[in-house]
Amino acid sequence: MARIKNIELPNEKHVCIGLTAIYGIGRNLAKTICKDANVESSKKIKDLTEEEIARLRKEVDKYSVEGDLRREVQMSIKNKMEINSYEGIRHKKGLPVRGQRTNRNAHTRKGRGKVVANKKK
Repeated sequence: MARIKNIELPNEKHVCIGLTAIYGIGRNLAKTICKDANVESSKKIKDLTEEEIARLRKEVDKYSVEGDLRREVQMSIKNKMEINSYEGIRHKKGLPVRGQRTNRNAHTRKGRGKVVANKKK
């Protein structure tokens, strides 16, 4: 089983799909990494040799992924909250940040509706 950046890659998947299990690597970046590391992207992860895995590790190290990227994103959000930018205020209030409507959607950010007591006539 291949292990890159402390992430176990799924054995039964193709290399370009399996690399997407690492936070910060999508399909396009995975294809680029495979091409640069001279690894066939349609090959299954269980069929990779140790040399190919080492080349993939070396190539993935060039990009900001996993813990570094997560830390970078969190620091960016924290900075926006500290300087009280519009996005930071939305993060503080737990509302959608990127301009989505809130009157009938946004349940993933706001949570389900709160029950209001004594709302009879």
